[in-house]
Amino acid sequence: MYPKNGGWNRFWYATIFSLKGILYCFRNEAAMKEYTFLFVLSVPAAFYFGETPVERILLIGSGALVIIIEHLNSAIEATLDRISTEHHDLTGAAKDMGSAAVFLAVLLFLYTWGEFLYRAYA
Repeated sequence: MYPKNGGWNRFWYATIFSLKGILYCFRNEAAMKEYTFLFVLSVPAAFYFGETPVERILLIGSGALVIIIEHLNSAIEATLDRISTEHHDLTGAAKDMGSAAVFLAVLLFLYTWGEFLYRAYA
């Protein structure tokens, strides 16, 4: 059921659909389980190591970005697999670009944490 009304009712249904998407991705994507595990570990570490709100936002935000982009990549892959499982160059390219986006987010996460820890403890 897709309600067309607005207000709190729309917000409620949007929240339910979003939670279903998060749960589906976590249950069906191995990479999401791995990134979620690392993210859950990094949040308390960010509060322990981050001395200012900005430091904590950067440390947590870089991890959250990986999770967000992995959701988008999984949505792209699910859509393409729904259309066809046959090999096609454009399908492969789209999946590779989604994977590249996750890879770049992971590099940003590693750089953010590496730079912070290097400067804090060097």
